[in-house]
Amino acid sequence: MALATPLADTLLTSAPGRAQQMNLGAARARSAALLFLHADTRLPEGASKLISQSLNTNCWGRFDIHLEGTSRWLPLVSILMNLRSRLSGIATGDQGMFLRRASFEAVGGFPEQPLMEDIELSKRLKAVSRPAYLRTKVISSGRRWDQFGAWKTICLMWRLRYRYWRGVSATQLAKEYRNAR
Repeated sequence: MALATPLADTLLTSAPGRAQQMNLGAARARSAALLFLHADTRLPEGASKLISQSLNTNCWGRFDIHLEGTSRWLPLVSILMNLRSRLSGIATGDQGMFLRRASFEAVGGFPEQPLMEDIELSKRLKAVSRPAYLRTKVISSGRRWDQFGAWKTICLMWRLRYRYWRGVSATQLAKEYRNAR
């Protein structure tokens, strides 16, 4: 908080939990458009204009991603993440999810769950419309892949997503995710 205070117009505090924190931020925001972005992800130049243009015709969307780090596998991981998102219609916070406030409110915002909240929001939004896929890339940290190994991280993420799709609770998956790191 001490680091953020001089850099922010308003600093909000809440109980832990990404979904709860993002819902609080959305409730306090005054714009008709919302952007949800992981702290280790940087937007491309001109992102505001790209988002505005996209929301003229789409109710939500995301950017392509480029993972930055030392693993030689990160370019391939980035390509596969972008492809997976295009094929599934699911976006994640490290891709810079943006949407109209009205769409966010219509689907009830982020579900208050400890993991997969961005995937669940995507599923709800996808029932309304397909997302816009902006080929312009956000730059996100590949530290997880660097630190834990590319293949181990890929397998973990796919296993967690598959189990979520099969109905395992986000609470159970969050415990497994913390233990796997």
